[in-house]
Amino acid sequence: MSDSIFTKIIKREIPATIVYEDDKVIAFNDIHPSAPVHILVVPKKPIVNLLDAAPEDAPLLGYLLEAAARIARDAGIGESGFRIIINNGKDGGQTVDHLHVHILGGKTLPITF
Repeated sequence: MSDSIFTKIIKREIPATIVYEDDKVIAFNDIHPSAPVHILVVPKKPIVNLLDAAPEDAPLLGYLLEAAARIARDAGIGESGFRIIINNGKDGGQTVDHLHVHILGGKTLPITF
């Protein structure tokens, strides 16, 4: 896997507004937000998408969701509610080949499928 834009953000080669970081994940504001709060949570391990996750990645995947919940709470949308989205593959809307979670909130979100 070549370096994605997210890998470049992790390496500080591209600037981003980072809202959280630890040894496993980094979270930053989306540059094209779809809601008042739109944060991306990205594992530092380069996994292309959910289909590329190996069984040994299960703890990291769980951590990714737990971190997303903490980040949503810290962003002030924990009580009012938020949406978690993981796009997978081209038809699923994935535009960056690096697994990531979208946290959306800050307003009532429409139900669309």
